[in-house]
Amino acid sequence: MATTDLYGKCTKTHSGTSAAAPEAAGVFALALEANENLTWRDMQHLTVLTSKRNSLFDSKNRFYWTMNGVGLEFNHLFGFGVLDAGAMVALAKQWQSVPARYHCDAGSAMELRRIPHNKSLFLTIETDSCANTDTEVNYLEHVQAVITLNTTRRGAVQLFLRSPMGTRSMILSERINDDDSQDGFTKWPFMTTHTWAENPRGKWTLEAEFVKGERQEGFIKEWSLLLHGTRDAPYTNLPVTDPHSKLAVLKKAHEDRKKM
Repeated sequence: MATTDLYGKCTKTHSGTSAAAPEAAGVFALALEANENLTWRDMQHLTVLTSKRNSLFDSKNRFYWTMNGVGLEFNHLFGFGVLDAGAMVALAKQWQSVPARYHCDAGSAMELRRIPHNKSLFLTIETDSCANTDTEVNYLEHVQAVITLNTTRRGAVQLFLRSPMGTRSMILSERINDDDSQDGFTKWPFMTTHTWAENPRGKWTLEAEFVKGERQEGFIKEWSLLLHGTRDAPYTNLPVTDPHSKLAVLKKAHEDRKKM
């Protein structure tokens, strides 16, 4: 992208979030022009449904494209893919707002557990996702793991969250410049969207490990699970024009769930 820089000159090296954020804002503005009734949650659903993987790949081969429990492809670096302005505007024109969003406090584990030096610590929470209550969640949007931990080197800790449908999300990666040994994390909310549209009922697993290298010591003191999503299935009234689209995949997954 050619643009002006901070020093009154032109540059062709403008990149990163400084370029991506205004481009995304422009795409969202086009969608809102096509349908002024879109909410912030509608925009997120449209982003998930219309983004494309294209040729995105991690040149260092650290993170791969993975399928979540309902057939959505995601990547730790690239999320659900590249924004497709044409596809988003087309879907926005026929969009009907998604059902109400609920917040389910899915459970907590207060036991102090040590993180081993050379292997992973696994902690689990079993949940019914607030079934038969006013905050029941059956179709996920966001998931938060709220964690308290202390270690000899905070930046050496990696955290993963695995859903009942088997989706493993990295919620904290190595931070080479984070050498904290005192504060740790206190009730810190880590969030993932990789389990989008999944059924949250069942066993959630938090996995903690130290990266390879100098020996570290650490403890997880507590963690809790928060589920954000809808009680009712979204997209039920949207027509499917492309049988290979993400919308078609999700509608089929939702229909199959109802038959179980």
